[in-house]
Amino acid sequence: MSTNPPGRRRHRPVPLTPRSTAALALVTATGFAAFTWPFLAPPTSQVAAHSQDAPWLFAGLLMLLVAVAAAAIAESGLGPKAVAMLGVLAATGAALRPIGAGTAGIEPMFFLMVLSGRVLGPGFGFVLGNVTMFASALLTGGVGPWLPFQMLAMGWFTTGAGLLPGRERLRGRGEVVVLACYGFLAAFGYGTAMNLAGWPFMGALASSVAFDPQAAVPANLARFVAYCLATSLGWDLGRAVVTVVLTLTLGPALLRALRRATRRAAFETPVTFDGPPG
Repeated sequence: MSTNPPGRRRHRPVPLTPRSTAALALVTATGFAAFTWPFLAPPTSQVAAHSQDAPWLFAGLLMLLVAVAAAAIAESGLGPKAVAMLGVLAATGAALRPIGAGTAGIEPMFFLMVLSGRVLGPGFGFVLGNVTMFASALLTGGVGPWLPFQMLAMGWFTTGAGLLPGRERLRGRGEVVVLACYGFLAAFGYGTAMNLAGWPFMGALASSVAFDPQAAVPANLARFVAYCLATSLGWDLGRAVVTVVLTLTLGPALLRALRRATRRAAFETPVTFDGPPG
């Protein structure tokens, strides 16, 4: 029995095929609309007229599309070894999430998602982000209409780490700094996306920073910025700082461990059987 020559470049555990890329592009476009519809729908549209129902409708649609995209990615090459690694990393991330429950921004799972996406690629990262967030919701009892939005946002978060440049060449301290910077910015991006998901649930009369379906886009944009500053800036900043600190301190060791596990698993290395001995 033999495998590919050791000098051959190793592939990612879950390669993105044209079909899985198209599925991911579809769910990304739909997800963008689901998150930003308050700024896309004019006050006279039917979507704005049903502002309290729209998040529920988008939640159901996103759950279906995320499942379809994850299935398409898995079909493209999620073998037994990749499934095993996915289970280990998702379980670890789900176990890390409750550590900071109730404490502003202490969410160590985010740094694990950044490093995993970097090593294992965007396809694996999207599936990992979805599965981890779903498992953690079951673990913490956080199942609700916000869950599909969380799954998609975490999928984007982890996929982005896999799309960062220099995956084959950038190593050492420089790579860790790049990942820390990405984690800092992406932590705010995740928080902003989740604010968009929950903001329309507020009644316009409940607060001056709530979404008003009758207001123009600039007015609602100002309301949303004020909403973010008033409700989540401290939490998002805490998440970003924790992600940076853990990436800088634990990142080098975890990157080596993930790469070592990937090499030993020899993802996508075809096994061939030699003929019987002469």
